[in-house]
Amino acid sequence: MIVQAEEMARAVRVAIDMNKGDEPLIMEGDTDTLTLDEIIMSKLADAVRMVVSEAPLHLLESGHDFGDCDLHIGDDGKGFVILPRDFMRLLCFRMSDWTRPVYEAITESDALYGRQSSKWKGVCGSASRPVCAVVRRSEGLVLEFYSSRSGRATVAQATYLPYPIVDRDGGIDVAEGCYRAAVYRAASLALASVGDQNWQTMLEISKSLMT
Repeated sequence: MIVQAEEMARAVRVAIDMNKGDEPLIMEGDTDTLTLDEIIMSKLADAVRMVVSEAPLHLLESGHDFGDCDLHIGDDGKGFVILPRDFMRLLCFRMSDWTRPVYEAITESDALYGRQSSKWKGVCGSASRPVCAVVRRSEGLVLEFYSSRSGRATVAQATYLPYPIVDRDGGIDVAEGCYRAAVYRAASLALASVGDQNWQTMLEISKSLMT
């Protein structure tokens, strides 16, 4: 859902005001320091990014489609697609001949990744137990997939979450199920930036809301 950044910032300020002590977080008249409201606004996108990167799938929304991506596939059924420039997290990917989709991608640092280069079909991913990996290649950030039954397969499903930004209209895209967790995460980031130890409490609340 799209929420106004100013509205979300107000919710963050309420969360902070409900949990802070009597001492002001930023001394009045300190012209060398950003106001707390300015700090909160600057932390919103980071907070949403952290939360939606960590959240379980059932808290996320449908995301953005990249089914029209540039597809490269070999005769052996192994291939890759070039990911959008704002790609942050995979939600779902499925080739037309797969028996099930992939919801979690591995990376090149994963022990499973090395097995995908095996010439033995029983070792690497297959149409019945597919594997996807998000890696950086000369073409840019790509999603490698292992494997289809042939080079004639096409992309059937492809959705992702982009990096969150505050758009020109002042809105920010955050899943409804992640909103409260993102509010408390922004509060944690803002408090940490001004040296208030309550940031740890806010972080714990944020994580507790992602279940």
